[in-house]
Amino acid sequence: MKEVLTTGDTSAVNEHEAVLATPFVRCLTRLIRAQDTYGWQDGASDTELLAKFIVTEEQRRQIPIIGDPRSGHDVGLNIFYTAGGLTIETRTGLVTTPTIMISDKGFGKVLLTTGRLVVFSKTVRDVHRFGFATLPKLAEAGAKLVNDAIAAIEAYPDVARA
Repeated sequence: MKEVLTTGDTSAVNEHEAVLATPFVRCLTRLIRAQDTYGWQDGASDTELLAKFIVTEEQRRQIPIIGDPRSGHDVGLNIFYTAGGLTIETRTGLVTTPTIMISDKGFGKVLLTTGRLVVFSKTVRDVHRFGFATLPKLAEAGAKLVNDAIAAIEAYPDVARA
């Protein structure tokens, strides 16, 4: 679903531009473009690229609770956490590796590690329903992931660099 902005609402446009300018969202859009090897999305705006990450409450209610994570939905999850790892790496200089383990039922675990330190760990469920209600919520979740991981690196710098 594409997010529609009205031209008369400059505060919404400014907020929208501010969200697109955040380090995590910029990294996410670059990663999506880099993985488009056939050029199918060459003319797409950043908002159009990020639309697959937006799942409103209405849309979420229409998606069955039990679903198949192999139907392409795990790609968005993978790109989201890879962008988190790349953003952490950009800010700290430490290679951050995402590890995503998903069962065929759509449940699993996401880890981001740097050195010997697990900087992010989350149990995920309903992978086929992965998404955020709005673009600002997407940016907020990405920024929180990055900031929490950097706080862990700062708390245990020797382990992170080991």
